[in-house]
Amino acid sequence: MAITWYTRTGNRGVGFPPRLPPWNRFELTSLKLLSAAVVFLTAVGCGDRGPTTPRTAETPSAAVSERPPAQSKDRTPAATPAAETATTAPATLLRDITREIGLDFQRGRWPDGVLLTPEITPGGVALFDYDQDGDLDIYQIVHGPPAEMPDSFQAPAPNKLFRQEADGKFVEVADAAGLADPGYGHGCAVGDMDNDGDVDMLVTNYGVNRLYRNEGGWFKDITATSGIEGDHWSSAAAFFDYDRDGLLDLFVVHFGVFDPTRRCVTAGESDYCGPHLFDGVTDQLFHNNGDGTFTDVSQSSGITTPARGWGVICADLTGDGWPDIYVCNDEEPNQLWINGRDGTFFDEAMLRGLALNGFGRVEASMGVTVGDVNNDGKFDLFMTHVASETNTLYTSAEGELFDDGSSMTGMEAVDLPYTGWGCGLADLDHDGDLDLAVANGRVAVGPVNPAAGLGPFWNRYAEPNLLFFNDGKARFTSVSDRTGSFFDEPTLTRGLAFGDLDNDGDLDLVTNSIENRLQVFRNDAAAPVNHWLQVRLYTGQRDAIGARLRLEVGGEMQSRFMLRSYSYLASNDPRVHFGLGDVTQVGSLEVRWPDGQEETFQIDGVDRVVTIRQGEGVLKTSS
Repeated sequence: MAITWYTRTGNRGVGFPPRLPPWNRFELTSLKLLSAAVVFLTAVGCGDRGPTTPRTAETPSAAVSERPPAQSKDRTPAATPAAETATTAPATLLRDITREIGLDFQRGRWPDGVLLTPEITPGGVALFDYDQDGDLDIYQIVHGPPAEMPDSFQAPAPNKLFRQEADGKFVEVADAAGLADPGYGHGCAVGDMDNDGDVDMLVTNYGVNRLYRNEGGWFKDITATSGIEGDHWSSAAAFFDYDRDGLLDLFVVHFGVFDPTRRCVTAGESDYCGPHLFDGVTDQLFHNNGDGTFTDVSQSSGITTPARGWGVICADLTGDGWPDIYVCNDEEPNQLWINGRDGTFFDEAMLRGLALNGFGRVEASMGVTVGDVNNDGKFDLFMTHVASETNTLYTSAEGELFDDGSSMTGMEAVDLPYTGWGCGLADLDHDGDLDLAVANGRVAVGPVNPAAGLGPFWNRYAEPNLLFFNDGKARFTSVSDRTGSFFDEPTLTRGLAFGDLDNDGDLDLVTNSIENRLQVFRNDAAAPVNHWLQVRLYTGQRDAIGARLRLEVGGEMQSRFMLRSYSYLASNDPRVHFGLGDVTQVGSLEVRWPDGQEETFQIDGVDRVVTIRQGEGVLKTSS
């Protein structure tokens, strides 16, 4: 057997057979059955992570830099079952509280699909405090039901906004406070584009995207005058300050050019067409002009390569203080647009080991997240793929290069049969390392999971979601069988957002699925001996999107980015979360702000949210 070597040191494979087009791989029955058996055996033996129980966090203390107090919340924690003590694990790590908080709406069965690919790729979700009352609200990106005619994608499908009340329940806001976008919704991005202290919203659609300015808790559609233009199949988007001028710019990812006349077959059965049949589209970079308008600078910046994009991370991945852009593409090389610091970008994904997998092949990349999975001070990238492709973890190496470290994570045998979308690295159990949640759902017909309850058509695409715990060295163990309906009730989940909905210190999960169904999962995974810290970062009046944080915990450093846009079609809690284990006093907090300035802050106390403002710390001086 021939040995093939990839050009990146560490990214190499031995005689691995060529891969079939991913959305037509479901006929590989023998591989799937073998993988399913491995998954079952792995699930049976997993979950040995030590005792955990739900813990009630203290009320967040005063911030390092004072901010007007949030509205008081009367939070009454659920009683701990008698069988659960400080030395026994909770029955479930994630508890589905959708019904309890008023979001479980009675609906009829979602109509069968008509095998037009855009109907199987949405929809997103955002967690943000739209009314500035101190808690997170939920914005649901909605798409219309399947119909026989391609022009059904133009039928109005208004998005929904749910306000969190003082008792922790959610109520729907009329006209979504102006955000009832009627388009065929896919994703969104949240950011304060005008530096006035409240967040604005971009909605991405299959069709025309729309930009909404927040005018004190009510949103105005300013698309027509904003310069945000284009009529594409759009997916992810992110606000970030690429030129470090103090204003949030905007990056929008596009997928392909859909041809509704194409019809495809999987294993002799009509099915959704895969990505290789659609021509890619160039993504767009918009420069913020500071007057409520944007200029499309895609061509002048060098971002001119068309591709089929789904996920995006806008963060400083090279450590030079300037934000870069990483785009996950479907069956095409991923792109890493390195910031040239002069308004230009260069795709260095191939050079740095992030374009292809370790075997030198393209993959069907969808969702993406970033974090330091082994606490070495460097940021790693994780992304989701279709079934028969494992999800991929790119670990940082010397010289701002990356290796495909997927085979060392322990996740391959578990995630191989599934098609992943939303994902996030977060310390869900507060033990000091980043865990991983993955949302799943097929794009091609496959074996029906007996637990699926979506009807004969959609059951063939339904899959369970996954949760992995990290041992601190980037070895992950599946604890999915301890997550209740997150795993036990297969569905077609797409958007997955992370945020502390109940302000108890840990990160909860919110999903959105093909049938426009929201689900909220309360995080009960943290042991009572484990502590936490959350940091809210401001530069001027707005969130410091793109800031890098390093927190000293027990003599070691934990690294995080302040990002809203990661996962798949999602916008997340802007508070930066740290799990501390049993550490009760942290050391210094180092912040590199989006403009490159670096400051150090001293943090007093744990189990609290602190507010950090640029200019109020100890400025690092150059040597």
